[in-house]
Amino acid sequence: MGFRKKNKSPPVLSHEFVIQNHADMVSCLAMIILLGLMFEVTAKFAIMFITVQYNVTQVLDEKSDPVNLYQYGPKDVATVFFYLLIAVILHALIQEYILDKMNRRLHLSKTKHSKFNESGQLAAFYLFSFIWGCSILTAEDFATNPTFLWEGYPHTRMVFQVKFFYICQIAYWLHALPELYFQKVRKVRMSFPSFFPFFFSFPKLIEFLHRLGLVLLVPHYLVELLFHASRLFYFSDENKQKGFTLWALLFVIARLLTLTLSVLTFGFGLPRTENQGFSLAEGNFNVLTIRMTCLAAICLTQAWMMWKFINFQLKKWREHSQNQASKKKAASPKSKPHKREPTRGGAANGVVKSEDKTSPRARKAKAS
Repeated sequence: MGFRKKNKSPPVLSHEFVIQNHADMVSCLAMIILLGLMFEVTAKFAIMFITVQYNVTQVLDEKSDPVNLYQYGPKDVATVFFYLLIAVILHALIQEYILDKMNRRLHLSKTKHSKFNESGQLAAFYLFSFIWGCSILTAEDFATNPTFLWEGYPHTRMVFQVKFFYICQIAYWLHALPELYFQKVRKVRMSFPSFFPFFFSFPKLIEFLHRLGLVLLVPHYLVELLFHASRLFYFSDENKQKGFTLWALLFVIARLLTLTLSVLTFGFGLPRTENQGFSLAEGNFNVLTIRMTCLAAICLTQAWMMWKFINFQLKKWREHSQNQASKKKAASPKSKPHKREPTRGGAANGVVKSEDKTSPRARKAKAS
């Protein structure tokens, strides 16, 4: 009897090797870019990947100090690529040191295992993005001054935090594409709400309405954070379903808030600004056609999300009603109880008793 052969490691640069070691390979690539900062020859190329580019010094008033603002440009593609690598590394760290340990304790099925991992990754991202977005809006005093959505249009320049926020957003949503390969996803099942943040982040590359995009993404991230957190609690204990009720309520409120702010910006704010017209050089797109196109795109997006939400709720309601009906059928008896028939012994005894009640003359006649 021969010894069993141990499983050999996959060949270098093969399909399985890349999947098993993709986090280490990406880490090495990121370290090479960071090491480029140590040498004068490569520093000017490496810094393009790490730091935010296209800063402009602007003097607002004579008494105030100059402020560093930022614009967009083609070099931002390199910055997005570097932080895409960082997103892949963080994805692997969260999966290995947090989610995998929780999965071992919960003993989930394969289907729930993949959904648990998906919700865990998205919950971490939504929590980080929501806190970051709230800090930016607090610094901009949006709660006390909503008119900053259209004041000073065109908004071709932004502070460091806003530009870096959008770069990280685009990098994260782009990193989901290679993760489909690394996780061996055969059938892509991406919900439409997952594409909404990337849909609203991408137009910022042309410096268009980044303020409105930031305001709309923050409540959306709060709703998605609550949904995926509720899924995590549900997978740990199926009786914990109260979070989905709160999520459904906030989902509808977020859609109404998005429509309200969009109509307020495109219908009332931008038409009253001084800079009217179309100019690619200045980043001015304040014309009726573009305003109505953007408003229609946002309204159709929200309508589609509400349609998917309603279908989801109806499906869950049907499943709940079917489960309740099946439980009632199982609890009720299969057939109504019938009256008990007399046994043979009891019937015979009854006959004997009836015969004993006959008169003696009838007995003698019957005997003769």
